[in-house]
Amino acid sequence: MSNHARRERLLLADLLESVGPDAPTLCEGWTTRELAAHIVVRERRPDAAGGIMLKPLAGRLAKVQGEYAARPFEQLLELIRTGPPRFSLFGIPGADEVGNTVEFYVHGEDVRRAQEGWSPRVLDAEFAELLWKRLARTAPLNGRKSPTGLVLRRPDGQTAVARKGAPVVTATGEPAELLLFTMGRQDKAEVTLEGDKEAVAKVQTAQLGM
Repeated sequence: MSNHARRERLLLADLLESVGPDAPTLCEGWTTRELAAHIVVRERRPDAAGGIMLKPLAGRLAKVQGEYAARPFEQLLELIRTGPPRFSLFGIPGADEVGNTVEFYVHGEDVRRAQEGWSPRVLDAEFAELLWKRLARTAPLNGRKSPTGLVLRRPDGQTAVARKGAPVVTATGEPAELLLFTMGRQDKAEVTLEGDKEAVAKVQTAQLGM
């Protein structure tokens, strides 16, 4: 496993352990136990994980995920920490870095920011740059449901277009915050929105993300 993916994996497992199995998350309807089960199924049960993207398979996904959620919480955490098995797509060399770094960072914030008294995590410059590159690449996909044009801007002025159109709303923030914003965590992302008041309100409540 890569350094970034491995670090985010272990940080996420530690966060889940620290708050326990019944804590809230930013994933609607999911406690930390259900989030942990989702993570395990996603990389260990390809026969069910297809339901994440394909609605016809959603029923099987829910069944298998429920079975994992019923397991001891400590067992789920150990499966997360252990990493993907060799038969998993994420076990292919390099796939963990590509497919899990952002996934685990965002889910870590889903846990962190759902708790009382949370504070933003301080990221090193290298990781922030990595998140920006991933964000710039996926912005059009995550922003495709925006009801207005949407531009993402870093404090240093670098920009990425999430959706072309008018009127335009500009979201300004650090790469990690913009990433969370475009992945549907608008209420918890620390960004500044500029644009027409009505357009800003629409973007703030839009269903962004995949």
